[in-house]
Formats: sequence, structure tokens, C-alpha cells
Amino acid sequence: MTVTLADVAARARVSPATVSRVLNGNYPVAASTRERVLRAVDDLDYVLNGPASSLAAATSDLVGILVNDIADPFFGIMAGAAQTEIGGQEGAGRAGGEKLAVVCNTGGSPERELTYLTLLQRQRAAAVVLTGGALEDPDHIAAMTSKLAKLADAGTRVVLCGRPPLSGNDAIVAALAFDNRGGGRRLTEHLLALGHRRIGYVAGPVERTTTRHRLEGHRSALAAAGLDEGQDRLTVHGPYARRSGYDATLELLRRDPELTAIVAANDTVALGACAALRDQGLRIPEDISVAGFDDLPFSVDVVPALTTVRLPLYEAGARAGRLAMGTEAPPPGGIATIGAELMARASTAPPRKG
Repeated sequence: MTVTLADVAARARVSPATVSRVLNGNYPVAASTRERVLRAVDDLDYVLNGPASSLAAATSDLVGILVNDIADPFFGIMAGAAQTEIGGQEGAGRAGGEKLAVVCNTGGSPERELTYLTLLQRQRAAAVVLTGGALEDPDHIAAMTSKLAKLADAGTRVVLCGRPPLSGNDAIVAALAFDNRGGGRRLTEHLLALGHRRIGYVAGPVERTTTRHRLEGHRSALAAAGLDEGQDRLTVHGPYARRSGYDATLELLRRDPELTAIVAANDTVALGACAALRDQGLRIPEDISVAGFDDLPFSVDVVPALTTVRLPLYEAGARAGRLAMGTEAPPPGGIATIGAELMARASTAPPRKG
């Protein structure tokens, strides 16, 4: 049975005129109402009739790049590199022009992630690039799997950058996954080789794949050294933010004042950890070593320079852009693991004696 505009209106609990305004984008509509209408459109898989349906079979010159936080250099670097590749494809558009790459900032909200994908679906986006770790929630995973399948069916190329592939999802052109486990393991092995045995860990949000994979790498190194007991007590979770690093470090020091090293979930969190240690009168690395993850541009310029794990963010973003445009062949099986490199700098040293 064909789904009508009236069906969408009933599902969204609005008038048919409001549905038309949302879909045509020619009249102001409250954000909450727009999201409700787009969710109804998506749930019912509604397709416009008449002349618009002839356009539905073709993709537009629009490409969406989804990020958690455009102000975070981790996402900004990848998005900028992807946008350069996408926008630089001379003659790639249907009208002979360049593609228009639009960065969509989700703020880490799973609802906004799905809403942006729905909007891109309605615009028949040529491609979608999703950056960063995924939310480990069964309902959201199911919704994402369904949404990406609909995008692919409409001709949209889907590329994941820095995000593990969804199990059993054939809609994805390619998934470029960072070796977060390997990087986390090598970072902790570096501290262990320096002689550290009391190591605190400031982790990211519990529900994110990036958090889990980096923490698993850290703990696998500790387990190999016979130090895996009691690690929950020496782990504090929080947002990927400087304030989180500051607060978590104070909590770790309260739990174990004899810590000799702290590993942070990313470089921004590590900055907060360093600030907390200095406020407590502790020197880095003479009293306590600090390490981060990602090797963001500021990491080499802070004092002392931050030991971290380098992820090739620009290279990964540029590759994602080429894959989205079809100018680079997908990796075998559609999945590529991007290596992580230890960058040992002045913020880590052997632990203090005595």
C-alpha cells in the first residue's frame, strides 16, 4: 500500500500542510516539529509523488560529513581533509561542477545523528561520511543499520572514517577503522618499559567504541605484565573534554596517591590531567608521567611535549573523501585498519624513586 502525505501527517501528529513545509523547506518550522516529521517520513519510508519522484532516482551534488564536535581537532582535521577531497573533484557534479560538502555537527547526540542522515536521505545526497567512534547501543545500532541501508538503496555512497563497521551491513562502501586497541596497548607498554606499575586511566564515555577499544588495549598490556587486578578502581570515565581530564585526575589521586603515571583517553583530556597535577604541586614527568592519544597539533608544543599515540587523521579523512567520491577503490572486503604510532616525548619518564 502506497504511503501518502496524510499518513505521514498522522504519524507525526501534525497537519499535511506542515509536512509539506518541512519537506519543501520553504517555510519556518519548529526544530522539534521538523524532527518529528522527518522521523515519520523515515519510519514510513515515504517517497514524494509526481515530478519530485523523477528526481528521487538520482543523487544530488550534496555530500554530508557527520562529526561529533567540529570544535574538536580530532573531528575537524578529518572533516577538513574529506571536504578538500570532495570539493576538489572538478567536473564531478551532475551539472559539471564540484560537490558541495556539508559538515553536520551532531554534538554526540544519537538522535541528531539519525536526523541528519534522514535530511541527507531526503536531499538524495551523493555520499555520506561518518567520522569518529560509534555509540554502543543496540537500538541505535539497529536504527543506523536500517538508515544506512535506505541511503545505499537510494544511491548514496556511505563511508565510515575512524569508526568500526556495522556487523552485517552491506550498505557501506568502506570502513576506515583506527587501530585504537593496538595504540592503547603500545602506549601502556611504553610506560611499563619505563618502570611504571601504578598507572591511572582517564577513559572516555562508557558507551563509545573508541573508549572501549583504547581501554582494552591499555588493559591487555597490563594483563601481560601481570598487573590487571584492580584496574576498575584506577579507571575513571568521562567526556572527551579538558574538564573531564582535570576532575578525573583529582579523583584518581584521591583513590591512589602513589600513582606514578596517568594515561588519558585523548590529548585534550591529557591537558586537563596536566593542569590538575600542576594545581596539586606535582611536576610532569618528575613526579608523575602523563600520556594522551591522537597526536593533535598542540601535543608537540605543550610543555613538556606530550607523549601520545599518533593517528593519521588528515590522511584518513582525505582517503574517506576519495572513497566517497569513488576516485579511490575500496579496500579488500571494504574494511581497512589504519595503524597507530607511539610518539614518545618529554611528558613521560621513569617513575620517581622511593
